[in-house]
Amino acid sequence: MRKNLPTYAVPVGVVGIVLLLVVPVPAWMLDILIVVNIMFALLILLTTMFVKKPLDFSVFPSLLLVATLFRLGLNVASTRLVLSTGYAGQVIGSLGQVAVGGSLIIGAVIFLILVVIQFVVVTKGAERVAEVGARFTLDAMPGKQMAIDADLNAGTITEAQARRRRAEVSAEADFYGSMDGASKFVKGDAIAGIVIIIINIIGGIAIGMFQNGMTITDAVNKYTLLTIGDGLVSQIPALLMAVSTGMIVTRSNVDADMGSMTSAQLSQSRVAVLVAGCAAIALALIPGMPIVPFMVVGLSLIVASRRIGARQRQEAAAGETSNTVPVANPDSTENLIEQMRVHALEVQLAPDLVELASGAGDDLLSRVRALRRRLAMELGMVVPPVRTRDSIDLPISTYVIKVAGTEVGRGIAPPGKVLALGDSLDALPGTSTVDPVFGLPGKWIPAELRHGAELGGATVIDRASVIITHLSSVISNNAARLLSREDVRVLTDGVKSINPSAVDELIPSLLSLAEVQRVLQGLLSEGVPINDLSRIYEALALRARTSTDPDGLIEAARAALGPVIAERHLKDSTLRVIMIEPLLEQAMLEGLRASEQGPQIVLDPDRLQAMMTSLAQARTVAEADGDPAVIACAPALRSAVRRLFAPNPGDLSVLSYLEITSARPTIETVGVIRALDQIPV
Repeated sequence: MRKNLPTYAVPVGVVGIVLLLVVPVPAWMLDILIVVNIMFALLILLTTMFVKKPLDFSVFPSLLLVATLFRLGLNVASTRLVLSTGYAGQVIGSLGQVAVGGSLIIGAVIFLILVVIQFVVVTKGAERVAEVGARFTLDAMPGKQMAIDADLNAGTITEAQARRRRAEVSAEADFYGSMDGASKFVKGDAIAGIVIIIINIIGGIAIGMFQNGMTITDAVNKYTLLTIGDGLVSQIPALLMAVSTGMIVTRSNVDADMGSMTSAQLSQSRVAVLVAGCAAIALALIPGMPIVPFMVVGLSLIVASRRIGARQRQEAAAGETSNTVPVANPDSTENLIEQMRVHALEVQLAPDLVELASGAGDDLLSRVRALRRRLAMELGMVVPPVRTRDSIDLPISTYVIKVAGTEVGRGIAPPGKVLALGDSLDALPGTSTVDPVFGLPGKWIPAELRHGAELGGATVIDRASVIITHLSSVISNNAARLLSREDVRVLTDGVKSINPSAVDELIPSLLSLAEVQRVLQGLLSEGVPINDLSRIYEALALRARTSTDPDGLIEAARAALGPVIAERHLKDSTLRVIMIEPLLEQAMLEGLRASEQGPQIVLDPDRLQAMMTSLAQARTVAEADGDPAVIACAPALRSAVRRLFAPNPGDLSVLSYLEITSARPTIETVGVIRALDQIPV
């Protein structure tokens, strides 16, 4: 029952407020409810001061509505008692006597001042701030969402953190939108309070004179006193709620309560506090001014400034101590080992390109993080961290990409320029070059001409994108080299957590981790993703029971991934294929021989040269007609044909008939490979 008490407290309270509007209450109960109303408003005000962020008090708009309804209900109940019995409890009577102070004019003036403060100053300002805050928050929402997506793509935050930040942005927009509407409750409450006071005074005087036979003086004294007391017990909590509204909508999203933040920011300038203290002492010396108050305040400010100065000196000394980093000995064993270590991936930049990796401008490092995440999704392997450093040995504006300490790519990225690719670049000033990835002619042009080049039909790429594209190509072509034994172990542990039987059956009873690594490297070398490790391991377990030949294991894994492999080469459900002439394919099967490097096709040199010529012709025709094609052959020939026709990464893909038919595509034959005696003259 106690656990459910908070759940039912608010609904029961709202029902009670509704009953308060229609059911008379005794004076003693009204006293209790008035005290609860005042303390509730005070509690809300103090809470707005101690919360660190506005969203920490997200229930405030709803509480504001409930408090306003409660206060109006008390107004109705007190008006009923005042007009019916001429007595509305001790709280209203006492506040009326204190406020009046023996004079109805003084009481009326004090009450009007409270109304002006609440309605004209606090309520009006809070309403405007809430309106502007809601507008700005909603306008900034798309930008905040895009920033979250950018951080997620860059790998600086996780998916869970991105979801939490998106929820915070949405909650912030909902909160300020609710506050914009809730501020209207405060304004309406202030207007209703004024109207109710006028009605009470007029109605009370009328009842006193016409029903109770009182003189106009007695009626005015009695009912005006009660009305002022009633107005005070409603206006005081209303003023507190109006101040709470202004407090919550003017708070900024900082992780500190208002007291700590105010103290820290007011004491951040020792000179400002010292000047204020000296000004107070100077005012005390003016003839006619009270000396004691100004001197006390001035001396207090001067003492506070001295303490602020001492604290700032301590913080500065502590900061210097914490920033002092011991300089490591460059000849120490640890430094030498670090310098000797060969990094899996490394990007070296010429000195004039270092600003790319400094977090400013094109921000190369954040794009590298995003690239690692994208390639992990595409290849199914965790790309090693990319070490980025400068090298004074490189020519100006040059970058170098290394894999395992060996240079595999080099290019230029001149500062202040962008790369324009296209056919009509002669009119553009700049340095001619060739795109390092696609081999397209291009030109490095000044960044100021980017818009004009785009209008001229050129494709314009910034420097960081050029390096990232080159790095992506290098990683894709060298994925097999980058897949280490430790990476395979980590990937295997991941599979074991979701499919333990596939791992336990394969490793180490049938294959060692090194043999599994070799298979995965073979798949990656042909551009086959290894995301579906569970299916790969199940296929390897079946094949390894009969043979552990590496090529046979790779072909078994490819057969399991057949639809995925073929789908990567489809366009509009159509696969463009270069076939092998049937008689030639039969001769190749007869010439198939085993070797240490895998199956090899043994043919006489003239026939082999004729096949290469025929393939080059078919490939030229295929690329002229549209997208590149794949070579199709018998499953037993696939690995040998790849070694023969497409030995380098990025060359034509070779698919077996089984892999092609598993995807059930529409086959479009764009060429045929023939032998010497089959090539048409």
